[in-house]
Amino acid sequence: MDQPGSADTVVTLDAVVTFIITTALFAGLDAAESSEVVRIMEVQRFTDGEDVFREGDPGDAWFIVFDGNAKVLKQASGGAREIAILERGAVFGEIAMLDGQPRSATVRAGGPLTVLRFRRSRFEELLEQGSLGAYKLVLSIARVLAQRHRQLTQQIAQLTPSTAKVTPAAQFQISE
Repeated sequence: MDQPGSADTVVTLDAVVTFIITTALFAGLDAAESSEVVRIMEVQRFTDGEDVFREGDPGDAWFIVFDGNAKVLKQASGGAREIAILERGAVFGEIAMLDGQPRSATVRAGGPLTVLRFRRSRFEELLEQGSLGAYKLVLSIARVLAQRHRQLTQQIAQLTPSTAKVTPAAQFQISE
């Protein structure tokens, strides 16, 4: 494989297998389960500044950063705000994949970017076929979402003044 971050990076089957073996999201999968997942995966490349998807787009796939990094942008008053940077091994697009709703943010390449794409329809086929690997990935994704929720709850707690009155509805939305 060429230098990481290079637009000419070659994505070989060996490189993908090594990536899957060493990426936490896939940690619970055995060889057969990993093989099922690799079978439905696609490799996509993006150039610096190119959108992987835009806020409001249909949630038709989820992704994992294979090489490079991506910026997560959220529309706010005054324009888009960068809210996160995703690096190698980061999963994204999983919320729309799970709930079928439009994308909640834009993800943009922060330089040359290679991602592994999992189409929602193909992933759901694996689930319908009773693929244990697909179910294990859903559990891993749920854990990622739970971790993000805890981090967000902590950030909100740090931003909220101790004198602020919190309504019961607001308490429910950020509870753990």
